[in-house]
Amino acid sequence: MITVEILEALLLGFSVGLTGALVPGPMLFATIEISLKKGWLAGPQVVFGHMLVEAVLYLLIILGAASLVASSMISVIFLLGGLSLLIFGLLTLKDARATTSSAQISQNFSSLKLISNPSLVGLVTSVSNPYFWIWWLTAGGALILKEYELGIIIAMAYMIGHWAADLGWFTAVSGSFGRGKNLLSQEMHKYILYTCGIFLVIFGLYFMLNYNYATQMS
Repeated sequence: MITVEILEALLLGFSVGLTGALVPGPMLFATIEISLKKGWLAGPQVVFGHMLVEAVLYLLIILGAASLVASSMISVIFLLGGLSLLIFGLLTLKDARATTSSAQISQNFSSLKLISNPSLVGLVTSVSNPYFWIWWLTAGGALILKEYELGIIIAMAYMIGHWAADLGWFTAVSGSFGRGKNLLSQEMHKYILYTCGIFLVIFGLYFMLNYNYATQMS
């Protein structure tokens, strides 16, 4: 019986995780950019940083401490998160503009220490995304507690399924762009980097401009 419940929790976590992973967001565009420079391993490394944040939230939810996070903090997350993504996007655009060759791509990239660590990027793009917090403090938290009612092992199985979906999808993304980086022309490299940078800037501005909306929600 317990085996069936574990399998159900794994499947639920995987399904929910995949639904979230497939939605384009800051982490996706950051993963694409890093994959062009670091190859397919960028995906798993980005997800590792993302998993660290979720592991902390998981523990807080299990321990009941998530309720201590005041809803008014969401507005602060919108502002600081938006600013972080805006800066990240501008750095990406700067990197794209300076790109003149595949060799220089790596040189330029390594000079941007914030972007040179995929795990850090996964952590930053997760923490700086207000909707990541909103989801985990509402629906995500409710799902964890529901699974926890059946036991800690079931709740852990849910998270394992959730992370398996993230790892599978972002590894596929980084693998696709990592393998294709040598086939892309210099101009195509630039266009992809510009696209990623622009979307990150848009996300950042959107979050910052929705500060008042966040305040009303809180």
